[in-house]
Amino acid sequence: MKRVLALVASLMLAASVHANEIYIQQIGDGLDLDIVQDGQDNQIGDATTGVSLDGDDMTFSITQTGNQNTIAATIKGNNYTGTWSVLGSYNDIDLLCSSTATGNCDTVTLDIEIDGDSTTLDFDIGETGSADSSDISFVIDGDGNVVEMTVDGESALIDVVIDNSAGTGTAPGTNGTLTAATGTTGNVVDIDVSGDGDVVGHTIDLTITGGGSYYNITQSGIYDNHLDATFTGDDQSVDITQSD
Repeated sequence: MKRVLALVASLMLAASVHANEIYIQQIGDGLDLDIVQDGQDNQIGDATTGVSLDGDDMTFSITQTGNQNTIAATIKGNNYTGTWSVLGSYNDIDLLCSSTATGNCDTVTLDIEIDGDSTTLDFDIGETGSADSSDISFVIDGDGNVVEMTVDGESALIDVVIDNSAGTGTAPGTNGTLTAATGTTGNVVDIDVSGDGDVVGHTIDLTITGGGSYYNITQSGIYDNHLDATFTGDDQSVDITQSD
């Protein structure tokens, strides 16, 4: 199944002067899928026809090089491991994990690396279900990027590292903003973790280097909230809420 799917994925690349386009509908456990795109205006799914992967014990990795690329993926299952690497600017990345699915994305391990400017990342893990254990790392090097993430679960090991070296002005935005800034402006990070912790849950580690960004962090109880944040730079706007 794994080899067949990899072949199907490669055959589904649309020959176009503008972009490579991949649309996948997959059902079954034990998927191991790697997608590599090099160029501009590439798509892995879109707003109306995304990539849908339905099954447990999945490994799904993406590498995109170029500007103005799109990723729209839905994961339906209990266990998911992924590495997403994007080198380029003005990209739109959207992930739903366990959207009206069997399984709640109970265990999610996700590493995201962005090197570029003005990219939006919208991640919804668990949705109305409960993602028992999430381990999500963001490494972002660039300006004007937006990270919007909602995790519904008890344990959320979220590590965000951002190097906003060029911008000194404050990024525009309030809670729920999902519009990438332009030019050498700061980044927007909006993370909302819901669900009861204890023991050990609700952990966020945020490290920022550079000036001018907006961060909104919200965590729910009961107990086990933890936040370790380091900021370096000018004109930071930070809003942190944690409940018992």
